[in-house]
Amino acid sequence: MSLLIIKGLHAGIGDKEILKGIDLEIGPGEIHAVMGPNGAGKSTLSAVLTGKPDYEVTAGTIEFQGRNLLEMKPEERAWAGMFLSFQYPVEIPGVSITNFMKTAINSRRKAEGLEPIKGGDFLKLMKEKMALVQMKPEFAKREVNVGFSGGEKKRNEIFQMAMLDPVLAILDETDSGLDVDALKIVADGVNALHTPEKSAIVITHYQKLLEYVQPDVVHVLKDGRIVAEGGRELIDKIESDGFEQF
Repeated sequence: MSLLIIKGLHAGIGDKEILKGIDLEIGPGEIHAVMGPNGAGKSTLSAVLTGKPDYEVTAGTIEFQGRNLLEMKPEERAWAGMFLSFQYPVEIPGVSITNFMKTAINSRRKAEGLEPIKGGDFLKLMKEKMALVQMKPEFAKREVNVGFSGGEKKRNEIFQMAMLDPVLAILDETDSGLDVDALKIVADGVNALHTPEKSAIVITHYQKLLEYVQPDVVHVLKDGRIVAEGGRELIDKIESDGFEQF
């Protein structure tokens, strides 16, 4: 059974239609890259999938793990195993990374009918995942993204993903503004978390990240529509001739 099925999706903000009929299907364990120029609708797609309230779906259906995603609240989507890595991670003054992650994990456990995670188990998990993304232990005491560099914010996003262990991770231009070293750390984290059951959507208009995270399928999104689909050869074609060819 497919993990995510999108059919005939139209969505926008106010009177502006941004997505104009998206069809997309993702199976367990698959990595899909969504590429396209600025303004193509890439971030709108991620916002609609995760339930951002500013966006209105005007037509089409989305099924996630056999459930009607459009009937689920944003927090229910997260509890069901969906994760979004933001293009511009927000700062949360006064909240430490440790408390933030413990609250997030216990919120999901409560939704699953489980007891809160034990302190020792949580600290062990946190130490393990921080090592995975090469995050220094002292970061655990810092306020979420406050005073972080761009690379540190993105690394923190991948750390959060590692902690929550989603079945579908959506990376919305996580590579934006990263140098090569930070990009590789992000990619290594994504690859380390990938399993035959867990899938990812990598949204980008750069090719560099996709040298480290190998997609099974590449989709080109332009003017709110998927105008091309293929494999690695499509990335090479974009690199040589740009998005204007589509």
